[in-house]
Order: sequence, then C-alpha cells, then structure tokens
Amino acid sequence: MPPKKKQDKDDDNERLDRIAIVEAERCRPKKCKQECKKQCPVVKIGKHCIEVTEKSKIANIDELLCIGCGICVKKCPFEAIQIINLPKNLEKETTHRYGPNTFKLHRLPTPKSGQVLGLVGTNGIGKSTALKILAGKLKPNLGKFANPPDWSDILLHFRGSELQNYLTRILEDNLKALIKPQYVDHVPKAVKGMVGTILEDKDGGPDGGADREYLIDILELTHVMDRDVAKLSGGELQRFAIAIVAVQDADIYMFDEPSSYLDVKQRLKASRVIRSLLAINKYIIVVEHDLSVLDYLSDFICCLYGKPGAYGVVTMPFGVREGINIFLAGFVPTENLRFRPEELTFKVSENEDERLAHVNDEAFSMYEYPSMVKTQGGFTLSVDGGSFTDSEIVVLLGENGTGKTTFIRLIAGLIKPDDETIELPEFNVSYKPQKIAPKFEKTVRDLLMMKIRDAFLHPQFISDVVKPMNIDPLLDQYVKNLSGGELQRVALTLCMGTPADIYLIDEPSAYLDSEQRVWTSKVIKRFILHAKKAAFIVEHDFIMATYLADKVIVYTGQPAVNATATKPQGLVTGLNQFLKALEITFRRDPTNYRPRINKMESVKDREQKQAGDFYYVGE
Repeated sequence: MPPKKKQDKDDDNERLDRIAIVEAERCRPKKCKQECKKQCPVVKIGKHCIEVTEKSKIANIDELLCIGCGICVKKCPFEAIQIINLPKNLEKETTHRYGPNTFKLHRLPTPKSGQVLGLVGTNGIGKSTALKILAGKLKPNLGKFANPPDWSDILLHFRGSELQNYLTRILEDNLKALIKPQYVDHVPKAVKGMVGTILEDKDGGPDGGADREYLIDILELTHVMDRDVAKLSGGELQRFAIAIVAVQDADIYMFDEPSSYLDVKQRLKASRVIRSLLAINKYIIVVEHDLSVLDYLSDFICCLYGKPGAYGVVTMPFGVREGINIFLAGFVPTENLRFRPEELTFKVSENEDERLAHVNDEAFSMYEYPSMVKTQGGFTLSVDGGSFTDSEIVVLLGENGTGKTTFIRLIAGLIKPDDETIELPEFNVSYKPQKIAPKFEKTVRDLLMMKIRDAFLHPQFISDVVKPMNIDPLLDQYVKNLSGGELQRVALTLCMGTPADIYLIDEPSAYLDSEQRVWTSKVIKRFILHAKKAAFIVEHDFIMATYLADKVIVYTGQPAVNATATKPQGLVTGLNQFLKALEITFRRDPTNYRPRINKMESVKDREQKQAGDFYYVGE
C-alpha cells in the first residue's frame, strides 16, 4: 500500500504545473523585511528560489524550484505574491508570457472568415492580449520570454489547427487588422480634428468598409459632424470609434467592448453595423461584457477562464448559446473542468417570493411623488406621478438623452421642478452618479473609514457588500490609481454604506465585466431587500436591468428635445412597452433564464411581435 500512495503523489506532481505571480505595483522590497525570502524553506536549504537584491525593483521567484508551500504568500505584507497550481497539460499550450512571474496566456481563440467570433471572460484574463496577437501586433513567445522563438517555431506549435493557416496569412498576406480600443476616452489623445473630416479621410471607398453615410445615420453622428473629437461625450466617442473602424477597408475587424456608454437602442444599432462588415474573406472578433449584445452579435463563442492578472485559458469554440451558458455555469464539459464554484443564473422568481414574504411580514411604507415638469436648456422632461414601496427596485428604461439622470436628481432634491410650489417628499438619499471622478488623495481604506465608518466596520455589511464586491484587495491602493471597474465597485460600496431612505444608482454596470455584473446585481438586490429601502436604478445592460427590476419606469419621446417618464409599472408590462418602441423581442433561455435577443425578422421574432409578447417570460 505505501508504494501506491507514493505513486499517486508522483502522478499529482506530473499533472500539475506551478506558476508564481509577483505584482510589480504591490511588491516593495525596500519597504519590507523581505519576509518572503527569509521564510522560504527552499532558500533555507541554500537554493535561490526567491531572489531579492539591493537593486531589485521586485522579488523574483524561480518557478522550477518553488515547492508551492505558500509561506511567501502568507508572509508578504503587501499581498504581492500568488502561487497557483495549473493542470500540467496547459504548459504545452502556453501562447504568451510577458516576463518572469507575470501573466500567462494559454491557447488562442480561433477566428473563422465570414463569421463573428465573440470572446467572453472576466477582466484581466487575457482577452486584450489575445486580440493583439490575432491582430499581428504582438508576437507570441510561447512562454519563452527570455529566448523568444522565431515565426517558424510558432507556426510549428500551431500545426494542424486553423490558427496555423490564420497566422500564416497574417505573415504572408500582410492582413490589415483594425482594433476599436476598449477605453474610448483615450481616443481624443490619438485622434485630433473634426468628426466629419476624420471620417472622410478614413473612408475606404466603395470597395472598403461600410458606407460612410449609412454609418453616420445609423450611429447617430449627424449632429456631431462639425464637432471636435475632444468635445465628444462618452457615448458619442464610442459611436465615433466604431464608425472610424467600420468605414475603413481591412481584413480583420476587432471591437473591444463596443457597447460601453451606449443605451439599449444604440447597442443594437452598433451590433448591426458590426455584422454589416461580414464578408467571406473578412474576420470579425468582438469582446463584450453585455451578454445579450454578445449573444445577438456572435456566430460562435470562445470563453476565457483562469485567475485575473495571473493566467488565462481559452476554450475551444462553441455555439453562441452553449458558449455563454458554459461561461455562466462555470464548467467546461469538453475539458471536464470547473473554473468557478458557483453557477450564475437569472431566475428572479425566488427573489420575488422572498421580497413578497418580507412585504407580507412587515409593515411596509408606500411613498408617492407628484407629476412634475423640468426644463433644462432646450430639453423638457414630464414626469407622471407615481408610487413605490420599501424593499423595491425601480429600473429606469430609456434611450440616452431622455432625462433618466434628471429624474434621479429631481427625486434626490438636487434640482427643483419648474413649478417650485410643488412639494416633493423629503427623503434621505444616497446617490451614485454616472461619472465617477476621483479626487481623494488617500487610500480606499481611508475613504471608506471617512465616509461610511459605521457600515464599513459592521459585520453584516462586510458579509453582504464588502466581501462579494471584492473590496479587500483594493483597501491599500490609492483611490486615484484605481481602474474604472475598481472605482465602480468602490463607488457602489460607498453608496450602499451611506444610510438613506432611497438609493439612486446611475449605471452600476459601467466598466464591470460580465461576472462582476451578475455579482453586483445580486449584492444590490439583496441589500435593498434586507435594508428595507427603495432604489431607483438607471441601467442599459438588459440582463442586469431585468434581474434587478421589481418595477420599471419607461421613458418615451425624442432624446434631447422632450420626454415623458411613465409611472412605475410591472416588469413585463413595462418591458413590453419599452421593447415595442425599439422593435426588439426577447425570449428567456430555458437553462439559466437569461434574456436573449431574437435575431431581427427571425421566426421567433415575428411570432412574438404578432402575439404582442415583446418580452417573452415563457411558461
């Protein structure tokens, strides 16, 4: 029996590949006592497993000598080290590594000409790295960063796969690739001049990309043609960036998060623009966190899983429905591998049953607000009077420019209606604005202790909000150094930690990846229910909006001219009204209940429009 145990252990060692990650931003050898090196058992027996010299900017860990004890991880005062065991077979499939103790990408997505490839995965998992390689802007080193291989070795590595043909074409045919960047707010730094002039200069002509006049019309750029790029808003920048890529002639089109800043209608128009670029000899790759848009856009899906900032693995291609469901389930059946302990589902009936049980058990308050009108410049918003209760989330649905943020500011008492004699009920309000501009000079911990000390130290708030929002790793970082997604999570935590009667949250999904959006929805839903407070939420991610909403307010009218906000109404009734105006139909996936957009003029689309079921709940 003992030899068998030894054999099992040897098999485990054969099966596992160990990687060490040292975060350069956190590792500060000159500010610590180098506990990682002092406590490492391998260093103690005289081997150079961890090296930190006087000139070292960060610690260097030898992955071959590392035994995976994890002592360095526990002893590091700055939490800069991760030791991760990977399945051994992944080592042979390493595509790229940036350097020692840094991020590692395994495998590559496989594009197919004449089809749209969708990529789905959390932030920091390698999607942008994969795009750079597939665009020919980054040469894959197969993990050999010290001695990079030449192209003949790289093509040999991918022999027998479609990627070999694709990479050969990039090399020999000199394929032109265009990337619509993830962060469109950086576009004004790279592109200077008037919108119309730039589009005209980039126009690929009749044999190039999409027709320029068609793009200007469908992407609603007519009113900004004479405007400087530096003066465009976030949504205008996004539509401009999509138009710039689509108007050019290229062999490979890549769109990194094309739906950010856009409302539901604009997201679908952008999707139609992207699909209009399809041709037999063209490749289109899209990275998108709005799963309903990704579903609508793609012909097939590659999921990426792993540990953000440490390693990423690309799955084989799947059909659209199957690929998104695999991502949500956290289980890859073809590899018999679970990459997330919990499945992500969108079944709202359980939450609704719990909410109604709370309503029946407790004495709940009903709040009312009057009909009112607010004029700002050339825009007029008419609000129909309505009511809401405790533990209720009201989602505001409408196009950009129809006054959703204005309504929130009216309810918050930040602005007055035109008729100042109208008395609004006085509410204590906690407001998370759409745009977050950090001015705080200290750390996240200092900010939370200063603003929401009582909540931040309360065990219930820690377990319900702080832990699931993954705030702990950010506590010692400076607020000004946070990324967009990190800022969003901190802002939402601040909002929920502020005592209030009503929580007003403007676009909670902005900058968050697909997984974070699901967790954030669950955190907000649970918090509002248990705190017995009301919430008004503006949200353009349709899956997130339908999961959150107990009731909806629909905005109708002409953006930036005049609009009307209906009173809060039931989810199905309100969604039917909203989707009818957009001429879109949704059905629910039978596996995880996520809303799926029907393809335009498909059999399902025509059937639902004829029956008047624009939002089909099912049996």
